[in-house]
Amino acid sequence: MKKTTLFIAVLALIISGISIYNNKKTSELVYVDVNKLLDGYKRTKIVRGEFEAKAKVLKSNVDSLVTDWQKELKLYEKERTKYSKRELKLKQELLGNKQQQINNYQQAIQKQIQDEDKKATQTVINDINDFVKEYGKRKGYKIIFGASGSGNIMYARESSDLTELVLEGLNKEFEGK
Repeated sequence: MKKTTLFIAVLALIISGISIYNNKKTSELVYVDVNKLLDGYKRTKIVRGEFEAKAKVLKSNVDSLVTDWQKELKLYEKERTKYSKRELKLKQELLGNKQQQINNYQQAIQKQIQDEDKKATQTVINDINDFVKEYGKRKGYKIIFGASGSGNIMYARESSDLTELVLEGLNKEFEGK
């Protein structure tokens, strides 16, 4: 009887020790470096490349309009002595209107580029956030902080940094899609 009681007591002690260890392990405060995740995530490079290609096309459209307008302006400057006062005034109005249209178009393109950049960045951030959330659940963490280098985490032990583990899993998941 004493052996059974001793065995149960030892077994209970071992189980409680394992429980305490597992509970301590999962209650650690951990973090990921958001900037490293953004830089190291393979989808970031793809999305950034697509965005830059689209922005380049949009900017080249604006550049070609500006170049055409500048050619017209040079031609006007060159031939202005040939025009009557009425023709000069009309030509100046046309060039002014065209310049205003180009400026408006340029502003619209800038806004579109900014919106596209935000959308592309948000897509990547959503991927990272979703993955970190699932990773935290799977690994039993109560909380995972995101450090961005702007002072929100001033100090942490390296053992609390999950960045490389999360980045590895994130890239594996992306490559599997």
